[in-house]
Amino acid sequence: MKRRPRIAVFASGLGSNFQALVDAFQAEPARYGCDIMLLICDKPQANVVKRAEAAGVPAACFTPKAYSSREQYEKDVLLKLREERIDWIVLAGYMRLITPVLLSAYGGRMLNIHPSLLPAFPGLNAVKQAFDYGVRVTGVTVHLVDEGMDTGAILAQRVVFVEEQDTEEMLAARIHAAEHELYPAAVADVVAGKLSPSRA
Repeated sequence: MKRRPRIAVFASGLGSNFQALVDAFQAEPARYGCDIMLLICDKPQANVVKRAEAAGVPAACFTPKAYSSREQYEKDVLLKLREERIDWIVLAGYMRLITPVLLSAYGGRMLNIHPSLLPAFPGLNAVKQAFDYGVRVTGVTVHLVDEGMDTGAILAQRVVFVEEQDTEEMLAARIHAAEHELYPAAVADVVAGKLSPSRA
């Protein structure tokens, strides 16, 4: 029997995207065809660690300040990924730029979700950026990770319309809901080879 691909989710905060992924994959294992085997977290006190515990997903916490460089930190992370035979990395609110240590090991097998229609509004506070700019349409993007900030090849996008009465919080809530729907399906399709980067 063919081994199911093993996924590590990287997260730093509340973990709502982690939860959406775990819920989808655990509810319908046959549909998603891969398994979330590990949480990697760079903030041991983060709420996502509690979510992993509740979901029965092992969590490995690393404290970046304990390392002399980002590369040293990622070397330890990489050892853990190899130990757990991880095939794919899925970033879900992971607030660190990835260095070549992980990119060289997992290039083309590392995904991220971003709360805008990239290439518009990369980086932090994307929902606020879009709201302040006054766009009528924004959305979410699933993309491959490269050395840049939200610059990797785009895999999937979903549009979210900005309504007249929207506050930033209302818009953010709809964007998060779109993320929670799009990300599990996109991850499963990419891992299964059904989805590859779109070329402009």
